[in-house]
Amino acid sequence: MMSETEVKISRRDQILQAVVHMLESDPGSKITTANIAKTVGVSEAALYRHFPSKAKMFEGLIEFIEDAVFSRTSRILQDFSEAEVRCDKTITLVLTFAEKNPGMCRILAGDALAGETDRLRQRVRQFFERLETQFKQILREAELREQKVTCVPLSPTANLLTALIEGRIRQYVRTEFNVKPTQYWPEQWQLVSQNLLRNLG
Repeated sequence: MMSETEVKISRRDQILQAVVHMLESDPGSKITTANIAKTVGVSEAALYRHFPSKAKMFEGLIEFIEDAVFSRTSRILQDFSEAEVRCDKTITLVLTFAEKNPGMCRILAGDALAGETDRLRQRVRQFFERLETQFKQILREAELREQKVTCVPLSPTANLLTALIEGRIRQYVRTEFNVKPTQYWPEQWQLVSQNLLRNLG
């Protein structure tokens, strides 16, 4: 028999899964607590026992995205030393995660957060800023590890790599999940990587 804590955890996850499903299955709709409660099969009062507001539900999903992505990008930095490989695997990781979680892409693209608290939009901004900072770290280390520098200044390069990710996610949402984030990426990466780094001297 499950403990009270386990029941609460499973119900909490069930609520978050319902929100993700609604974001994915009906891209044009506005998510309401009444619709979430109906989907989960509980009253709105029961919903609020797990999440005091809809914003907290979105916040829970953003935390899940952050944990899923950055725990894995940390492994990439541990397992690979070449900057070009690190950048490729980091971008591929985020695009693959996005492709498998279309509902969450609506949060990252911002359209699901229209009318919500600015705190949520700030969290999404911080997610992409953190990715950009990670690219900067990778590219700075290339100079020390591999005696390579970016072909154009470091900050614009890191910003471009981040914008590629954000653009593919927004395109996925705009096309109602028809154009996959990883579509054409291997060919596009060849183009990007040719102009990414050059040897010092």
